[in-house]
Amino acid sequence: MSEGFSAEEKAAMKEAAAEKRRAAKRAKSADKAAADLQDLMDKIEAMGESDRALALTVHELIMSAAPQLAPRTWYGMPAYSADGKVVCFFQESGKFKSRYSTLGFQDPARLDDGTMWPTSFAITAIGPREEQAIRDLVKQAVGE
Repeated sequence: MSEGFSAEEKAAMKEAAAEKRRAAKRAKSADKAAADLQDLMDKIEAMGESDRALALTVHELIMSAAPQLAPRTWYGMPAYSADGKVVCFFQESGKFKSRYSTLGFQDPARLDDGTMWPTSFAITAIGPREEQAIRDLVKQAVGE
């Protein structure tokens, strides 16, 4: 039986609370998008070398496939939103001490395929096949 939240889960919740405070302060700011992007890039820069390389590639792929998505952070992870709702996110392997990083999709993503479909994907390396798969998933997620 669980003894409560792990240290990593508590840290993610604290990051989410800080993100909400920053978002409230930035709501009427002309440079909100630039500040949100900088927060995302700072998170990527703070990652370990292999996670950072994956996150940068995922960031570039998402922004090229769906430039209408707004980069931001979400629970301390790089995320991409539409109409204020997170569509997809990148979770570094180090965040919860996992053996792989994750590209995840939230409810606004249009990945529906019948009555059951995947909403997260493990990533350990990105080659041409994975690049195309990520582009395709992101385009589908935003309805293209």
